[in-house]
Amino acid sequence: MIDNTRGILAMSASVVVFIFNDALIKLAAESVPAVQAIGVRGLFATLWCALALLATGAWRHIAWAAHPRIVLRGVLEAGAAIVYLVALFHIPFAIATAVNLATPLILTVLAVLILGEDVRWRRWLAVIAGFVGVLLVIQPHPGDLNAWTWVALVGTVIGAFRDVIARFLPVGVPTLVVSFTTALIVAVVGCGWAVVEGWQPMGGRAVGFIAASSLLLAAGYQFLVLALRSGGEVSVMGAFRYASILWALGIGYVVWGEVPDALAMAGIAVIVGSGLYILHRERVRR
Repeated sequence: MIDNTRGILAMSASVVVFIFNDALIKLAAESVPAVQAIGVRGLFATLWCALALLATGAWRHIAWAAHPRIVLRGVLEAGAAIVYLVALFHIPFAIATAVNLATPLILTVLAVLILGEDVRWRRWLAVIAGFVGVLLVIQPHPGDLNAWTWVALVGTVIGAFRDVIARFLPVGVPTLVVSFTTALIVAVVGCGWAVVEGWQPMGGRAVGFIAASSLLLAAGYQFLVLALRSGGEVSVMGAFRYASILWALGIGYVVWGEVPDALAMAGIAVIVGSGLYILHRERVRR
């Protein structure tokens, strides 16, 4: 029987650091173009990963950074971020978030089609219920849907393939090398795009937010790759991405004073219930 505990813990940790990273980059993007902020964040994240490689001795395996599958994963990471960001410029944040949080559903489908996982009807219902809970929290308006919504979906699908590819990375490559390659490719693509659009000067406050965000991003890369290489079922671990909406609500309340309404609170209950049910089924199966 597959034990998903390690993967669930790593995935849950990645959700926490990624959502705080998003909050910091959103604050930075108030005064810096978003693509430029992503590129600079990638530069900082590359630096942190490089320092970690030197500190742990994993730099001896840096030749793995040129492995085609590792490079492909980095390209997919950059592509998912940029495509989703472009769509975000043209559609409401609630719609974009709802599309992005379809990732667990997409991962479940890919887990069946590509990884051959056996997903029973109870887990399908739990994953779908979690997505319904997300919609209750976000409450997107159908009238806001347009062609850019499909672009956001493309970015989300690219991100799901990025996660699945982590299962096919060479066994001997250290996770730090994968994180370093990913951060470097995101930095090159983001900064390159920003230079083409026109580089903008950045204040100390924005640089501080971006630097702090990059630390969380580097940690998030580590947790995510650890989760996906843990041997656990992707369809199970992916469902715990829904927890990001709970953290997002908490940050929104503390930082921007956003208070969820009764429908959103019901959605939170559904999301939590979905996650607890999946954990319960894991215990029953074991």
